[in-house]
Amino acid sequence: MDYTYPRFTPEMKKTHTILMPNMAPVQFRILAAAMEHQGYRVELLTGCGSQVCELGLKYVHNDTCYPALLVIGQFLDALNSGKYDLDHTALIITQTGGGCRASNYIFLLRKALCKAGYGQVPVVSLNFSGLDKDSSIRMDLPMIRGMLAAIYYGDLLVTLRAQTQPYETEPGAAEALQAKQLEDICEKIRRGKGISRREIRTNMRTAAAEFAAVPVRRTPKVKVGVVGEIYVKYSPLGNNELEKFLASQDCEVNLPGMMGFIQYCAYNPSETARLYGGTFLERHLSGVILRYFSKTERMMADALRDNGFHAPLPFDQLRRLPEGIIGMGDKMGEGWLLTAEMIELVRSGFENIVCAQPFGCLPNHICGKGMINRIRELYPQANITPIDYDPSATRVNQENRIKLMLAVARERLAAAQAPEAPSAGKNGGAPSAERDEAGAGLSH
Repeated sequence: MDYTYPRFTPEMKKTHTILMPNMAPVQFRILAAAMEHQGYRVELLTGCGSQVCELGLKYVHNDTCYPALLVIGQFLDALNSGKYDLDHTALIITQTGGGCRASNYIFLLRKALCKAGYGQVPVVSLNFSGLDKDSSIRMDLPMIRGMLAAIYYGDLLVTLRAQTQPYETEPGAAEALQAKQLEDICEKIRRGKGISRREIRTNMRTAAAEFAAVPVRRTPKVKVGVVGEIYVKYSPLGNNELEKFLASQDCEVNLPGMMGFIQYCAYNPSETARLYGGTFLERHLSGVILRYFSKTERMMADALRDNGFHAPLPFDQLRRLPEGIIGMGDKMGEGWLLTAEMIELVRSGFENIVCAQPFGCLPNHICGKGMINRIRELYPQANITPIDYDPSATRVNQENRIKLMLAVARERLAAAQAPEAPSAGKNGGAPSAERDEAGAGLSH
């Protein structure tokens, strides 16, 4: 078999439009702006619908991960649209460099392009593992700083909207504010602004303060966390618009930030060196990188807390949660992070959890579905349901399973809000401790 493929050369930076799959709509839009600041021409794909999955199934084996089917199908759908000059178009895809099949998506994509008649379209690799050096983006310090800022900004905007929208008194206010702030941040990033720590701190505080000013009415609601494989966790295409569905069920949704996965990826190499041997630098490099991340992490947490919002647990504390439950050497796919996120959600009041996973994704079945019973043993209030996403799974079946979980959640919420029955010798019952506890997390 001929393994030659068109390379993305430095000269193509000025001549080619790079199409980016839309895994996380908010974070990836800001990532595209960061790349545009570096001189790349980027377009975030929005194609969805059954034709995307059908194209993926046509050119990729159906045993391959569902995210690969969708990403490749979305690319082919865009190329089929006739909107692009195929001789001046490139595609971009990430490679984690880990043991998950995700690192092989780039080869599946190149094979699919040849089969579909688009063999001249180069595929750009975005990775930090030294893969595909002849067709990758140069990850210099300005590029890295811009991309990290983009992820943090995106996580912040997603969090602010999620904690505001369910309680807004004017429908659509939170969504409109997020759209405004997203456009403002993208414009700053394109101009090379908003990347320094001082600018990030100022912009985050401004964003949080504006959301805190949105009129809300804080009433008890079912709180639902979403964890799982990174693509189906964030992508509306991959999870059949799970966030929108949960919002329609009058829930507050907590979607742990994408930066947690990046910190997890940064932490794992040193853990590998500690477990299996390595140099002093290999054992301690992750700590240096994570300390750099932690400064921006604290800025985001401070902006949230100072304006009355719930802030996620710092990564240094998050990584300690699964101790004694799952080994830190379990790091294929989302690995131990998936277990840690479920524990954090339960402990922070989001005990109702959807574990979204592609059918047949072994890391998620072990670290997600496989850990549910153990988490329930430690946290009896945990109400977790695993949902499989693949071409044969119907949206109706998925949503019906989630509704069963929500029915249990609503019963528990109602019980927590109900007053205790009058005790002997008293004329009335006092509010239960559960009710007070449930209400404690509802302050803005």
